[in-house]
Parts: sequence; structure tokens; C-alpha cells
Amino acid sequence: MKNHLLRYSDFTEDEINQILNQTEKKIFKKKEHILKAGDKELYQYFILNGCIRGYIVDFNGKEHNIEFGFQNYWFGDMESFVHGTNATYNYQALEDLTILAISKHNWDKLSEEIPSFIKYTSNLYRNAMISQQKRIAEHFTLTAEQRYFNLIRNHPDILQRVSLKNIASYLGITAEFISILRRKSIQK
Repeated sequence: MKNHLLRYSDFTEDEINQILNQTEKKIFKKKEHILKAGDKELYQYFILNGCIRGYIVDFNGKEHNIEFGFQNYWFGDMESFVHGTNATYNYQALEDLTILAISKHNWDKLSEEIPSFIKYTSNLYRNAMISQQKRIAEHFTLTAEQRYFNLIRNHPDILQRVSLKNIASYLGITAEFISILRRKSIQK
């Protein structure tokens, strides 16, 4: 996490230690839920190793993957975390997962005590918004095939780590269509 902190803001060694001391290491097994919709989000999570999926369930009970997270990735239901509302999102480990969790109280404490933490979180939020906007734009402006190859280009190991079913849900297509795209790319 130290390298991630330094990538987005300037911290002293003491500040990094102060931040790390406010986190709690948690371990989840593959398929275990970190958060379920309807629960209160008490933490934000930083992935040390492993992979998660964030998903919502529609009115018909169908799951829709909204995000995947890998090493050096923050995740959590931000609205629930900030406002204390019930979570809308579900987060599930797709691999054995080791994360650092930070409570709202500790997050706010760090924001008050370490000015560089404000800069760090501002950079995180800005990048998260840019990523979200790009994902929305791609969904409406690119073909399913283009979205699939963009995902593979941006996350080359995703096919080894995430099932076709989960990737298909994320892209809004079927697993069968992904199989066709994979065969097509192999033939090229």
C-alpha cells in the first residue's frame, strides 16, 4: 500500500505508518462476500492481493457485475460508507483475498490530521469518476466486441482470474458470445 500512497500524494514515512496503523488486515476465501446489499458499509477496502467483483441485483433477481478489483484497488459502497445508508452493492471475493479495511471514523481522522491524505483521496475520487465515465461512454459508443477487447487490453490476466460468466455480465453480453470472440481472435 505504501507505493500506492506515494503514487498519488506526498507522504512522510511517519504519515504512511499512521495511515497503515488505522487499517485492519482482513482475509476472505474465494466466493465469500465482503459486503451484501442491505448491510451497512462500515469500511473502505484496499486490495493487497486477490480479486473481487462488485455487483447489483435487479428487480428480477438477476446479478449484474459493475466492477472488478485487483491488487492496489480501493472498493466499497461509497454512499453507504459516507451516509450510513444500506448498501446497494454486493462485493464478493473471486479469489482468496487479502485486504486492508479502514473504518469511516479512521478515514475521517486521517483526513483531519494528514493534509496529504486529502490530496490522495481527491486523486482517487477523480480517477474513479474518470473510469466510471469512460465505462458508461464505452457501453453506449462501442460494440460488445470492442468493449471485450478493451477490457482484455486493460486487464491482460482477467481471463485467467475471472469466469466468462462474470466477464459477460460486466460487459452486458453472454458467455457464449465471448467464446465466439475468443475463437475469432485466435483465428486472426
